[in-house]
Amino acid sequence: MKEARFIALNREKWKGMEERRESLDVETVAANFVELSDDLAYARTFYPGSDVERYLNALAGTYQASIHARPLERKPLWRFWTDEYPGLVARHGRTLAFALVFFVSAVGIGFFSAAHDADFVRLILGDHYVNMTIENIEAGKPMGVYNDSDAWTMFISITLNNIKVAFVAFAFGLLFSAGTLWVLFANGVMLGAFQYFFYDYGLLFHSMLSVWAHGTFEITSIVIAGGAGLVMGNAFLFPGTYLRLYSFRRGAADGLKLVAGLVPFFVVAGFIESFVTRYADASPVVGAVAIVLSAIGVVCYFVVLPYKMKNKE
Repeated sequence: MKEARFIALNREKWKGMEERRESLDVETVAANFVELSDDLAYARTFYPGSDVERYLNALAGTYQASIHARPLERKPLWRFWTDEYPGLVARHGRTLAFALVFFVSAVGIGFFSAAHDADFVRLILGDHYVNMTIENIEAGKPMGVYNDSDAWTMFISITLNNIKVAFVAFAFGLLFSAGTLWVLFANGVMLGAFQYFFYDYGLLFHSMLSVWAHGTFEITSIVIAGGAGLVMGNAFLFPGTYLRLYSFRRGAADGLKLVAGLVPFFVVAGFIESFVTRYADASPVVGAVAIVLSAIGVVCYFVVLPYKMKNKE
């Protein structure tokens, strides 16, 4: 890469680091120092003795002095979700948005395929589930599957399974992002086929009031977990100006934080699915209220808060 392009790609970043250094917390200062050190190493390797090398050396020196001058701040754990996590969502917003668009496209494919192939729903959801649900529909309880187990047993099982799916979606990012895309695609197609199944029985709205009561948090979290896998996989595939191994380590760290931070949301989704969704058959308004509250929570936390934090930078 030519020196002029290296400078053009990083000029605004360095300028921001220089201007905001005094107002940053110690953890951000340390993270910026690591990033500056990597840029400095690159400049020393490819542009030795250049002005950009001298500039980065001086800037990194001021950050190093700032780190030694500040005491280490010990933040309570909850600050991770109020400060660091929304910042991660903002930083990787484009990747997470791509994961959402890809997932929604897979849902459309599942719905369309089920509409044009009578056997597709059974192929995706399995004969046992389809036959059981048809029996529940005929009995007047389309969502009867949510009443089959003890609430607490169901809560633990569902929550642990959702967390497992999220970490699998993330870990499959190691397969050059393709593994994560497959997990998102498979889950999207399954959701699309599921929704068409109820549409075919004239129960689409009823099923949405029931399923999306917990699905708002659950599906959002799975999409973000997939985005976390793409963050890791893409960091290896597209290192930019960084060394590939360093870029991968950064992407893996950010991705792991993104997926680990979803655990409380899976707990909330599991609780709603186990203790609230079971009442949606008899009282659809219960599902409607849960959907509205969940949607407000998702939009405020995963969209509005990261947007505000990004604009403050």
